[in-house]
Amino acid sequence: MLTIEKIFEAQKTLQSAIYHTDVIRAPKLTSDCELYLKAENLQKTGSFKIRGAYNKIAHLSEEEKARGVIACSAGNHAQGVALAATANGIRSLICLPAGAPISKVEATKNYGAEVCLVPGVYDDAYARALELQKEHGYTFIHPFNDEEVIAGQGTVGLEIVSQLPDVDAVVVPVGGGGLISGVAFAIKAVTPHVQVYGVQAAGAASMLTSLRDGRVEKLASVSTIADGIAVKQPGELTFALCKKYVNAVVTVSDEEIARAILALIEGEKLVAEGAGAAPLAAVLAGKLPELRGKKVCCLVSGGNIDVTILSRVIDRGLLMTGRKCTLNIELLDQPGQLEAVTKVIASCGANITGIQHERVNADTPVVGCYVRVDMETRDFAHIAALRSALKEAGFRLF
Repeated sequence: MLTIEKIFEAQKTLQSAIYHTDVIRAPKLTSDCELYLKAENLQKTGSFKIRGAYNKIAHLSEEEKARGVIACSAGNHAQGVALAATANGIRSLICLPAGAPISKVEATKNYGAEVCLVPGVYDDAYARALELQKEHGYTFIHPFNDEEVIAGQGTVGLEIVSQLPDVDAVVVPVGGGGLISGVAFAIKAVTPHVQVYGVQAAGAASMLTSLRDGRVEKLASVSTIADGIAVKQPGELTFALCKKYVNAVVTVSDEEIARAILALIEGEKLVAEGAGAAPLAAVLAGKLPELRGKKVCCLVSGGNIDVTILSRVIDRGLLMTGRKCTLNIELLDQPGQLEAVTKVIASCGANITGIQHERVNADTPVVGCYVRVDMETRDFAHIAALRSALKEAGFRLF
């Protein structure tokens, strides 16, 4: 059974193997609560996963180490296992979903692991890893449904209550449930009054569904930009621990996650992947109103986001916060019309980033045309003022 003694033991095991990451005060992000961020995105390998992986591998027998280890992962557990195995002189093979970010795949290889890409999502990689384990006798390192792994992740909880002794609530991302199981168990054992909340992506809410129905359930599919928590089915062990120690689990949309990623970059100069930004997304979207006025710590679990995905996420975050907009404007097809439009936009303080001119449109007069104008704006109020100014100048928007 998982015990608090095992988590304290894991803390000793990990003492020289990981970073003791900072808890950062983040007043710029919200005024609804006294917000702090546990920066596990700055951990070795860019994620908390090194904690559980290293603790598990450290407790293997010599025979298990000699057989080599195998794991499946969306990326972060892969890097944790690869680094831990290499540090202990053990061969590692990692099965990753074929759609895992290239940055995570390459990082896993660079930490010394052999990589096997599997078509599908995490659960497909898991099935393939089990097949290879049986074929070759590898020692399997489960990413979440394992007591030693959960104990390693629980050390994050011990650090948070040590760094913030008067914290009221901790908000944690949830995929398979290994992180929140360890964190909630550790926190409730040491400071029972502290609330622990989980956050899942709406497109991968397997733990929420299981808790609601009182049994472990498997989703038919998952879809979210938060690949680190895109898990179809939680573990039996993590489900039982979450049911007992987690106060509630809520979901956030991909748009809300994108907004949180952007907020972390702009407000705190922190790069987080989708899973790492999910707790903040829940706070910013008001999904946990009971936290208003409380001292809250959001666990930023990882920062391994692919740069191409980051670019798209930033664009979505800008649209979600009114920092970017596109207007379609009808004009007469004659000299000076476009100049008049740009003068109105400039007078409102918006910045034009692109213009597309079209003459053929079924909705415009024969002598008319329309332009699509892409702009950088301050917020939704600024966009409304811009639309109003253009209409007052006699232009039709559609």
